[in-house]
Parts: sequence; structure tokens; C-alpha cells
Amino acid sequence: MSRFVDLSHDVEHGMVTYRGLPAPVISDFLTREDSRKNYAGDTEFSIRKIEMVANTGTYLDSPFHRYADGKDLSELPLSSLANLDGVVIHAPFSGGRSIAAAAFGNVDVQGKAVLVHTGWDVHWKSEQYYSGHPFLTKDAAQYLVDKGVAIVAMDTYNIDDTADLYRPAHSLLLRAGIPIVEHLCNLSALPDNGFRFFAIPVKVKDFGTFPVRAFAIV
Repeated sequence: MSRFVDLSHDVEHGMVTYRGLPAPVISDFLTREDSRKNYAGDTEFSIRKIEMVANTGTYLDSPFHRYADGKDLSELPLSSLANLDGVVIHAPFSGGRSIAAAAFGNVDVQGKAVLVHTGWDVHWKSEQYYSGHPFLTKDAAQYLVDKGVAIVAMDTYNIDDTADLYRPAHSLLLRAGIPIVEHLCNLSALPDNGFRFFAIPVKVKDFGTFPVRAFAIV
């Protein structure tokens, strides 16, 4: 029997995803108590609001995030985000920060969702999460572009080394039209292959990034 594996972090009030970006602010627009005057008997509803930057929680980068002429969230075909054949590449952070093309070995990645499992998500909500994270090297990103992957996802702070202001992994993958998912979690619950991957953001025009409920069906 198939099972669902949730690969997303919760989005919570005050949670910092990326250092320097504001945390989400979650509050009431209409409380249950205030709503009662609009309905009969004990009928009540809660309408909440959230103010957040697009790079919050587990999120997807579309090409528009990097390139003005790239596809935005609303233009990404569902076939690039949902029901993708997935593979897990294990690159434990204990083995070093940089993940080069050699890490992908002889794995068939063409047309697949490539999920890079570093284990860095154990540091989520800690100061350690924001520094010293694993990342893809430029040659690894080019390798994935050349192999024609469908989407690249990682359980780390950034797919790039944040000290490299050229952001080569973002630049190469997004120029090739390959979406990126960052801040995954729970990849240890997946097999190396034989699962389907989903990471679907809200269909927003002129937006480059947005949180997703990333998950797999095993």
C-alpha cells in the first residue's frame, strides 16, 4: 500500500526561515467571537491573515525568482511540480559542505525530481541552521542541467553557498527552467527511488517564490 511522506516544515508565527528576512506574522482578521453576530445560533468562523515574505518555510523558486524573463509561479506547468518520479541523493553534511557532480554517481536523474539529503534539517530553528550549510557546487548544478532533471530539492538553508554572491546553482538551474525547492525535511523517511514527488505553490502572477507543501507518495 502507498503512503504519504510529508517533507515540509510548519509555517509558524515568528519563525525565521532565512536570516535577514522577516518572520511571518499570523493574526486574526475575524475572530470566532466577532463572527457570531453574522450568523445564527452557535455558528462561528475564524478568518486569519498572514503577512510574510515569499521565502518562508519550505518553498519553491521559479525561474522568475532569478530572471525577469523567466516563468513565474503561475506559468509553471503542473507537470513540472507534481507526480514526478523521484530519487534521493545522500550527501551527509558530516562529509563536508560542498556537493560536487560526483555525488550523483551513476544515478539516472533525467526527467526526475532530485532530492539531495544532507541531514541539515536537524538544525532547523537553531542558530546553526543559518551558517555552514551544505550546498551544490557550480559543476554539480551544471551536471544536473545537462542531465535534464525536472526539479532539484534540498533539506538545507540554501542550494548555493551564500558566500558566493554569483549564486551559480540558482543561476544555472533556473536559467534552464528547472525549479528549486529549499528547506525540505524528513528525507530520511524516503527510499532512494520508487516514489512520486509533489511541491506545488499557489498560482501567483509576477511572483518568483512561494511556500509549498512538499510531499512524496511511496
